[in-house]
Amino acid sequence: MPAAPCATAPLPPAKTSHKQAQRNEPQSAAREECYRVLGVDLTAVPGFQTPTVLVLLCELGPEFAEKFPSGKHFGSWLGLCPDNRITGGKIYSVRTRDVKSRVAEALRLAAQSLHCAENYFGELYRRWKARLGSPKAITAMAHKLARLLWHLLKFQQPFNPEVFAKEEAKMKRQKLARLQTLATTLNYTLVPIQ
Repeated sequence: MPAAPCATAPLPPAKTSHKQAQRNEPQSAAREECYRVLGVDLTAVPGFQTPTVLVLLCELGPEFAEKFPSGKHFGSWLGLCPDNRITGGKIYSVRTRDVKSRVAEALRLAAQSLHCAENYFGELYRRWKARLGSPKAITAMAHKLARLLWHLLKFQQPFNPEVFAKEEAKMKRQKLARLQTLATTLNYTLVPIQ
């Protein structure tokens, strides 16, 4: 079990877009207790609120990351990645396995809550939803959150949104290029706001 991080690093303030406490929010100091047990503030991850972190802690325990060699193995155990059925070089099925897991359900709910998020994860979810449809996008984003969860708890690192800044900048450049192409086909010119 990791050493108590509260002595070395205090819990950062909560990052939430809610102005009032939510009805499903625990009345106790659950966030502080999860931070004490896990050593990482998981509520900093987009989509994770205190009730979600409580479910993850209760179902998995604080040292689950040691049981899986990688985040991909963890995602596969949850049934969040495709189970490719290939025989003789021909693909017969790419559906996800039917796994009954409260953790997978919590991760899917966290992924679904990103539909209005104004960050890299929200933008990625909306792109996947437009391309794949809602169910597949939710499963794909839940798989990404599962790998992120495994990494944070395996290496005891706090969530750092700056890691995804490069990917976010790349997505913005692609969006701008698409808009410029569309404007050119309609005989318009894009002018940045001064």
